[in-house]
Amino acid sequence: MRKWIILATLLAASLLAYAAAGPWLAIHGIGKAVREENATALAKHVDFPPLRASLRAQLGDRIVRGIGIEGQSGLLGAFGAAAVSALVGGAVDLMVTPVGLGALMEGRKVWNRASGLPPVASEAGVAARQDPLREAERRFESTSRFTATVHGEDGKPIVFVLTRSGLRWKLSDIQLPL
Repeated sequence: MRKWIILATLLAASLLAYAAAGPWLAIHGIGKAVREENATALAKHVDFPPLRASLRAQLGDRIVRGIGIEGQSGLLGAFGAAAVSALVGGAVDLMVTPVGLGALMEGRKVWNRASGLPPVASEAGVAARQDPLREAERRFESTSRFTATVHGEDGKPIVFVLTRSGLRWKLSDIQLPL
């Protein structure tokens, strides 16, 4: 009987440790997929519907604030703001998909080739590529929300939000400094 209690306790402790290490494992997986330019592996760590919704809302809000109240007061201004918001929403919907991520990564490869940069063939060269979350400030905000904050070149924070669904952690939001 005592062996079963010890076994159950060890099993519960290992399950809890795996769940707590989940965000770090997800961040490591995201970094590895970006370094290897593997869109399929990256897609396994991204929850696309909430990420698209968040980016659409943030960019739409930025456009509306950029146009201002005076720019939207007329019929033509309101129509223009709606058209631009729809275009941005469509662009986000196209790019924040597994296929869109693959196209972005392939576009980066084409850009590097067009710029005359040599392809990275060695293992050391692959490891030297920038990991976007390597220097991030990481913290749990709750038992199902984890953030990794990186600072851009201008010092403004970009917050990557990972949420838990069961035992899996996925990137579900990127809070841009708009």
